[in-house]
Amino acid sequence: MKTKGTHLQISLPKSSINGYSSESSTTSPSSPTSPHIHIKIRSSSSSSSSTSSFKRPPSFRSKSFNNNTNKTNNFFANILLRRNFRLFLVIPLFYISVLFTCLGAFSPIIYPPPLPGSIYRSPEIFNKLWPQIQSDNASAIQLSTVWRDRRLTEQKPCLNISVKRTEFAEPSGYLIVEANGGLNQQRSSICNAVAVAWLLNAILVIPQFNFHNIWKDPSRFGDIYDENHFIDTLEGYVTVVRKLPEDLMEIYEYNISNVLNVGVRAWAPVSYYLQEVYPILLKQRVIRIAPYANRLAMKVPPNVQFLRCLTNYKALRFSDPIATLAKTLVDRMIEKSSKTSGKYVSVHLRFEVDMVAFSCCVYDGGAIEKFEMDFAREKGWGDKFTRKEYIIRPGQNRISGRCPLTPLEVGMMLRGMGFDNNTSIYLASGKIYQAKRNLAPLLKMFPIVQTKESLLTPDELASFEGYSSRLAALDYTVCLSSEVFVTTQGGNFPHFLIGHRRFLYGHAKTIKPDKRKLVLLMQDTSISWETFKNQMEKMLLKNDREGRMAPKVRKASRHYPIFMYPSQECMCLQESTNSTRASNHTISTAPLINSIKL
Repeated sequence: MKTKGTHLQISLPKSSINGYSSESSTTSPSSPTSPHIHIKIRSSSSSSSSTSSFKRPPSFRSKSFNNNTNKTNNFFANILLRRNFRLFLVIPLFYISVLFTCLGAFSPIIYPPPLPGSIYRSPEIFNKLWPQIQSDNASAIQLSTVWRDRRLTEQKPCLNISVKRTEFAEPSGYLIVEANGGLNQQRSSICNAVAVAWLLNAILVIPQFNFHNIWKDPSRFGDIYDENHFIDTLEGYVTVVRKLPEDLMEIYEYNISNVLNVGVRAWAPVSYYLQEVYPILLKQRVIRIAPYANRLAMKVPPNVQFLRCLTNYKALRFSDPIATLAKTLVDRMIEKSSKTSGKYVSVHLRFEVDMVAFSCCVYDGGAIEKFEMDFAREKGWGDKFTRKEYIIRPGQNRISGRCPLTPLEVGMMLRGMGFDNNTSIYLASGKIYQAKRNLAPLLKMFPIVQTKESLLTPDELASFEGYSSRLAALDYTVCLSSEVFVTTQGGNFPHFLIGHRRFLYGHAKTIKPDKRKLVLLMQDTSISWETFKNQMEKMLLKNDREGRMAPKVRKASRHYPIFMYPSQECMCLQESTNSTRASNHTISTAPLINSIKL
């Protein structure tokens, strides 16, 4: 029987996008699935016998049904895809909006606001309050009535202090000290050296001054202080010589650095010197202590304390060139203060580049300020501030009161206390950081501001240029003579000056601002001038109370140094001023070790 012709058609399915069939249901983890082959049988006749026709297997009918189903599924998939595309656009936007909402709610936790007092906003406060400051001169304070708490306090009678020697025992040897630091750190070292020389029964060689990279002052003792007066004042208490005897100089090849340097711990008590240093001195005949700063405890027996006072307030007198020019400065400052009966306010302003850099505080100079401060820190202290263990927290420094006050802040404080624009101000300072910009607000509040540079001619000042300690001595004298002294930063200069003023006047007559409180007020943009002024008046009253000599006897310590809080022994020195080497300062020739109460 003749069979009808049959056409066999073999076709490959269309590939999917990834190169594999879109109909594949499973894939092997090791290799991709091979594409299926579709076989279609097309007959040349409409009818065929059961024996001659090629019957389609069931699997082929199922595949055809699946194709129809896939077409339906693709139709719905296209619809869903279009909707999903819109969702894909909406969902990210919704997510972002929710995220920002949550961040806004939790931002105080994630990014807490700056702590009160941590940001320098003084210029903003000044600009806001300036109209009221400018018009507030009605209740100006008089310089002659600033200090009201001057009631005399009952001083305890002087003890029978044993200091002066009536008979001269054989000295134990020579003591050489090398004082380091600035003017007043050197002053502290000299006072301690005299006390230690007396303790050791040693002859003191005129102290030497170490050259320091920061102060860069090569001055010697005689350039700053009157050597003859120093030696004469201490006669009978401690023997002072200008140099070692010739025979000893020859032994040490005329080089002081060849002398044995005895290491002394900081704040060493009297017992340490008597037990550790004294035997070495007896053996060596000459000893050297270098560097010599803070090498004697503040708490010492009364007779040792008296020698510190004697040295500080009587023996140390500035050399003639310094004293003469300082007197000229004071006289001219008095002349410039005619509107206030010759009285003036002195301000020790520590806003030089090195001080601002060392404080690690941030002001309002932006990127330029940061660059200049980083450069100054690297130049002055190397990598100290960039080490991993050193953490700089400008905001915390400000809150803690460690940031130097700006000229603007000093001016606002004084105006708030009641000083008007007729007040004469002497500015004791080095070169102010960005002086033109930072001094402008102060000059608006106080037009009569003087410095040693404005009061002296260049020729008068020429011999002092480049000598920081001599320039500081000029400032010290002018500040000592002022009716009001304002200190803006800690340090040896204000400590010695406050103590010296207490010794001379019975009252420090000093404004020492509460900087922790001040930074809070200076950051409050809603503060009124009346509120600020009220707080400053309270601060002035507090300084008045604390300025007078305390009726109780303070125990000297690092927190209450004798140079800032003159002790009872210092006041005994005042009583003996009119009686040269009073008898109550006399002792016998008993061995020193046995005469000291440890």
